[in-house]
Amino acid sequence: MTHHITDYRFTEYFEKEVLKKRSYLKKEWCIRIIETPIKVELQEHNRFRFWGAIDELEGRILRIVTLNDKKTIHNAFPDRGFKP
Repeated sequence: MTHHITDYRFTEYFEKEVLKKRSYLKKEWCIRIIETPIKVELQEHNRFRFWGAIDELEGRILRIVTLNDKKTIHNAFPDRGFKP
């Protein structure tokens, strides 16, 4: 089942800080990782972590952090220390 970008929301922090700091990131990549993660983990403060590889970044692993609804994206960054 494919979701569309309209099924997801982005926090103000993501829009104003994360995308500014990491301008190479694409919202579509974040959604792709949430929908087909390598690993998912509950994080403190009722947030979730999702990890996935991005072919467009030479297969680098990104960590995506969502709010507890798993649809509101709050943070995204390369995770060099990822261990499956």
